[in-house]
Amino acid sequence: MSDNRPVSLDELIQKRKDEAEKQNKIGFIKRDARASGNATRVVGKPTARSKRRIGGLSLNPTITKKPALTVSSKPPTTEDKPKFDELNILSKIIPTKSSEERAPSAKVVPETPTESASTTSNNNNTNSSNNKANKAKSQKFVFEWNSKDDTLDTSDPLYNINNKPDNSLQHEIESRKRALLEKVAPDALKKPKKSWDDIHWSKKPLDKMRERDWRIFKEDFSILTKGGNIPNPMRSWEESSIPPLILDTVRKIGYKEPTPIQRAAIPVALGLRDVIGVAETGSGKTASFVIPLLSYILELPPLNEVTKTDGPYGIILAPTRELAQQIETETKKFCEPLGFRCASIVGGHSIEEQVHKIKDGAEIIIATPGRLVDCLERRILVLSQCCYVVMDEADRMIDLGFEEQVTAILSALPVTNEKPDENSDGPLQSETKLLGGKHRYRQTMMYTATWPKAIERMAEKYLRRPGIVTIGNAGQATDRVEQRVEFVINDPAKRVKRLLEILQKQKFRPPIIVFVNVKRNCDFVAKSLNDQGWRTVIMHGGKSQDQREAALAQLRAGTADVLVATDVAGRGIDVPNVSLVVNFQMAKSIEDYTHRIGRTGRAGKSGVAITFLSKDDEEVIGDLKQMISRSAVSRMPDELRRYDIARIRPIAQ
Repeated sequence: MSDNRPVSLDELIQKRKDEAEKQNKIGFIKRDARASGNATRVVGKPTARSKRRIGGLSLNPTITKKPALTVSSKPPTTEDKPKFDELNILSKIIPTKSSEERAPSAKVVPETPTESASTTSNNNNTNSSNNKANKAKSQKFVFEWNSKDDTLDTSDPLYNINNKPDNSLQHEIESRKRALLEKVAPDALKKPKKSWDDIHWSKKPLDKMRERDWRIFKEDFSILTKGGNIPNPMRSWEESSIPPLILDTVRKIGYKEPTPIQRAAIPVALGLRDVIGVAETGSGKTASFVIPLLSYILELPPLNEVTKTDGPYGIILAPTRELAQQIETETKKFCEPLGFRCASIVGGHSIEEQVHKIKDGAEIIIATPGRLVDCLERRILVLSQCCYVVMDEADRMIDLGFEEQVTAILSALPVTNEKPDENSDGPLQSETKLLGGKHRYRQTMMYTATWPKAIERMAEKYLRRPGIVTIGNAGQATDRVEQRVEFVINDPAKRVKRLLEILQKQKFRPPIIVFVNVKRNCDFVAKSLNDQGWRTVIMHGGKSQDQREAALAQLRAGTADVLVATDVAGRGIDVPNVSLVVNFQMAKSIEDYTHRIGRTGRAGKSGVAITFLSKDDEEVIGDLKQMISRSAVSRMPDELRRYDIARIRPIAQ
């Protein structure tokens, strides 16, 4: 049955809508038809969606074909501006090669309107990555090279690169710049004057040193000074105010550069100022007080048959016999060229021998406190003209119970040359005042590695306005000593076995020092080492003074490899080139431990200290952990790190 009914109004409206949509719809042409050129492209009314806007330019698919654009090397003129702007817009659409790959001249051939419409419609159905690929494929580049476009002037020497070495071009540029500057700004070629503030203190003359330079100098050598009006340290022996006679002796002995304690303490002492020196062991303290002492005595009249009975000009107190004799050896190196005499008075020798030493008089006496008090009480020696006092290892003298003897010695000094007690922060005028002849105000120097209360009381009583010189951290081991710890059961046989294992590795060359706490262990360890072929000597309180001196002499001469000793050798003993210190038993206090390991790493050299620990050493393990943790060259073993410190220091109730 035929449908003869009339068209309804709704159908008519729908039909017209379909026709309108068809007119607005873009027709697609297949590639084959587009290539043959026979196909007719249907283009409806462009819509907002069918337009492609790039860089603010709307490209209509129906645009007519324009002639090819030629890229010229000349800058655009007013007439060429539209063309140039269009080229800039197209450069955003057409991917170009880098400047190295692009030829001097290139022609851009745009696609036909048919191709442009096809490309636009295809881009609406693909993602952004395919979009870039289609655009790249759709552009055609025609590269041409024209020799006229070459702007290189081969006659210009600046660009004549082939005939010159590689650096000639840069040289030519610099020479032309310099010639231009000479004409335009001749002052610009003058080198600016270098400021002294930009130069390191080591390269400055002394008169150019500023406060900032001295601060850096002190930081470099870990020098800390207190006391007010402290003179600057000395940078070298030549720049110091040491008398020439003593300076020549310093050169002959072979002192090349002063140590930090010598740099800081000597200028203070040469100004007739009392000094407190806090420095590590093996830091060159002996020369730091011997040189000012001799400088002081040089200005006094020489001893004669009458004045020699009034006693020495200066005394040096040391806690042990060995340290006193060691100081005597060093002091003689300075005294003999100057014609001075020094003598040591220590225990272990007969009193008759002591009298024989000082019967001809001596400008300097080195003594232990106990023997010096004995000589004073027997009237063998007097201190009527003593005007210079040095206390070395003052804290050790207090620890050994010599506080009473030291006080008696200082009380026996004449009061006529005592400095007045002035508390002013300004310069002490009486420090440089002479009383006439051999009488001068007394000068006192005190050296210590720690600062206990007893030393503080003594300094307040007998020193006047002292200059305090601290090198490094007081009471700490030097950073030149590597501290190692091993947990070994407190059994002498097992510890000897471990000690032999360490020595037989032959990593450490003699001399070597082994410290024990009691004399019987000293003998046992020495015998065990001797049985294994090690040349061993012993040093403890049960040995006579001659035996102790002989043991040290063998170790220094190289006829003995190992010294086994108690704490009697823990302080002040200077044996050159000790490579290893072994604490066979841990010291009873951290101070004794510090001085034990200070036998190595002396005079700027490095060393190793190995300590055997057990649960019996709980009282000092906490302090030992702190000391090792502060050492830059030591490593904390895991067993010591995990050790429970809470068991070491119980909380006080």
